Amino acid sequence: MGHVPVTDMIAMIVVIFFGIGLHEYAHCKFADMAGDPTPRAYGRVTLNLVKHFDPIGSFMILFTVMNGFGFGWGRPAPMNPSRMRDPRWDWFTAVAAGPISNLLQATIYAFLFRLLMPNLHGSPGTVTDFLAALIFYGVAINLGLFFFNLIPFGPLDGHWLVGLLMPEKQRWQWFQFNQKIGTFALFGAILLMQALNISLMAGPVAWAFQLLTGLRIG
Repeated sequence: MGHVPVTDMIAMIVVIFFGIGLHEYAHCKFADMAGDPTPRAYGRVTLNLVKHFDPIGSFMILFTVMNGFGFGWGRPAPMNPSRMRDPRWDWFTAVAAGPISNLLQATIYAFLFRLLMPNLHGSPGTVTDFLAALIFYGVAINLGLFFFNLIPFGPLDGHWLVGLLMPEKQRWQWFQFNQKIGTFALFGAILLMQALNISLMAGPVAWAFQLLTGLRIG
């Protein structure tokens, strides 16, 4: 891990705080709007974003982002689809709301990027330098969270979204498969890709970053 400037480190922490917190809040809010009382009973329908954090998962995102890739998690949103008005499609919407919140955050940061970045030329360690880092990582990290959570494997949002599009029998077989070995397989795949120096996210994130900001990275 190379040296990371303090301004970059602080910018990453701010972006991750909002990126994870709003992701989990979106899950809970949409489940609550669908009639599920579970997230409210757990005190999770709140913009007090601290309540949506898993300390280890948050540290993992910061650590892995600093090493060139991003992996981590927030505190899982408590949802009970059987209490929703439409157990299948309300559940799909509540799950999709998480990664969509990250895409929306990336879009907002990208708007600021196009608006402000041409005029941000501060010296290292200055407020201007921090704002430039905040905007850059705001786009990059949120895009990483968006694409990573769409992976249809393990405990990630993507496996729920794919499963909910399947016929009922295959859907529950898919969920059971991921519940039993999905998490271990996901960790194994991540470790293998790191050992082989393969970045699954680099292509999609770089493509979307250039689409939103006009700047090519990677």
